[in-house]
Amino acid sequence: MSEFSQFSQSGPSRRSGPSGRPGRSGRSGRFVVGDEDFLLDGRPVRLLSGALHYFRVHEGQWDHRLGMLRAMGLNCVETYVPWNLYEPEPGRYGDVAALGRFLDAVARAGMWAIVRPGPYICAEWENGGLPHWLTGPLGRRVRTDDAEYLAPVDRWFRRLLPQVVERQISRGGPVVMVQVENEYGSYGTDAGYLRRMAELLVECGVEVPLFTSDGPEDHMLTGGSVPGVLATANFGSGAREAFAALRRHQPTGPLMCMEFWCGWFDHWGTEHAGRDAADAAATLREILECGASVNVYMAHGGTSFAGWAGANRSGRLHDGALRPTVTSYDYDAPVDEAGLPTEKFRLFREVLAEYAEGPLPEVPEPPVRIGAPAAGVPDGWAPLAEVLEVLGDEESETPVPPAFEELGVDRGLVRYRVAVPGPRQPYPLSVTGLRDRAVVYVDGLPAGVLETEDAVLAEPVAGPAVVDLWVESLGRVNYGPRQAEPKGITGGIRHERQFLHGVRARGLRLDAFEAAAVAKVPFGPVAAGAGPGLYRVSVEVGSPGDAWLRLPGRTRGFVWVNGFCLGRYWNAGPQDSLYVPGPVLTAGANEVWVLELEGGGAAGPVELA
Repeated sequence: MSEFSQFSQSGPSRRSGPSGRPGRSGRSGRFVVGDEDFLLDGRPVRLLSGALHYFRVHEGQWDHRLGMLRAMGLNCVETYVPWNLYEPEPGRYGDVAALGRFLDAVARAGMWAIVRPGPYICAEWENGGLPHWLTGPLGRRVRTDDAEYLAPVDRWFRRLLPQVVERQISRGGPVVMVQVENEYGSYGTDAGYLRRMAELLVECGVEVPLFTSDGPEDHMLTGGSVPGVLATANFGSGAREAFAALRRHQPTGPLMCMEFWCGWFDHWGTEHAGRDAADAAATLREILECGASVNVYMAHGGTSFAGWAGANRSGRLHDGALRPTVTSYDYDAPVDEAGLPTEKFRLFREVLAEYAEGPLPEVPEPPVRIGAPAAGVPDGWAPLAEVLEVLGDEESETPVPPAFEELGVDRGLVRYRVAVPGPRQPYPLSVTGLRDRAVVYVDGLPAGVLETEDAVLAEPVAGPAVVDLWVESLGRVNYGPRQAEPKGITGGIRHERQFLHGVRARGLRLDAFEAAAVAKVPFGPVAAGAGPGLYRVSVEVGSPGDAWLRLPGRTRGFVWVNGFCLGRYWNAGPQDSLYVPGPVLTAGANEVWVLELEGGGAAGPVELA
């Protein structure tokens, strides 16, 4: 009996042959883990997979992007599932059925699917996919065998997994494998927790093989593996050495690189990351020459719309300064953010063609682009305080500053207001535990920007005075030991050495920016020198299609087009424009909202090209 029989279908191995083709939609099959190969109805198959996060791609473009992956030579697609996207509050669910619709699109494309449901996904996604309402009270107890963590995980999986279960290959669907947790060996050693996750997947009806994925290092493979579950490796180079390390821990079973890092992601304020196409293609060839299956991460990265980009901490141990991730998740992938083939696509297609059964499909036509450049200037503006009055949450007053999690704010900002007693002479005003960035006003006048965890305002403050601190989360950490840390002012506000108590706090969540609500904002003429606030712009488009949006003169904030949130912009770079999916635009007038949080640029246009 195979060592993988406990949690997955398994069968005897045969010498590996061609990569195989996915069966037609609606035709069931038996996909198992053999001693050397994956087997489909007893026939050896090789998974040539690519990562595509359906939640980072507009649904109207799924079919095109899947067609691009198929044309590159892939027979399988892999996706994560972000829990926090679908359960913003305990028991309140969003469009969970989107996963099922995506898997149906995978079947239409004639591909297999690998699903990685978490509950933790990393993915450079806000909080690694874990809900803020869970990590807030539990902190480091998440991702452990803790009853208060496992109960909501159990509830979520039983809500989500029917989308997967009914689309398994054994039931005529495209799903061939499901992951247990995600890169747990990079985080912890709670074997009981990992085993419980595997058991829960089976209890929920998963009958295709389960697997884990970790870096090819001893401590990661020992911390992240589950007896009876196939282990796979994640790496960007050195395939032979990586697979040798995997074999030391798992002598039998098919080899697979579950994340072949063919590119990388960017952080705000850093240089753009990239990888030479020829070098990446050479590593892909090395993986396949080892007889292994592969999942190209990312095959198409897409975009972290609506402020869902996560953040990392600097340093080898990922515990240093915050490094927020940009909105684009292009990843220097073979299919770029706009769905276009790159040089990496061409070279990967050449390599993968050698392992395909028959000729590869033709490359799909590129998406339609906007017919001509278009631009518009603001025709209305509301100061940030007035936007808060209409769209903000109820104000709370507490002795010490509440964290975002205590206020129920996942993405957005919080205005903290505190009084400095007086009369008293000017003293330094400082904030401890600031996460992440605060624009400060003293008696309504701009006083500076704070951007370190323990920060001091440049100019001393005399009393009496009213101090407003507009604090923005730049993304919750998605990887490393500082995941699950709270946002907002997590320490206190001090005047000299004295804590200032009696803090009024009010959240402004990105989800509050819906058309019916924004229509109530009292927009007025754009004042000379207008600063932070909500700007309304109309842009006339003759022939809609994919476009790039630029905001010359702006500093930092968020943009919506026809109610669709494109995500964060920031003049810190390296990203200088935001991708606009064609289905978002319409012929004629398109309404754009620009929420500027720090600077001005009132006369600056919104440009689409």
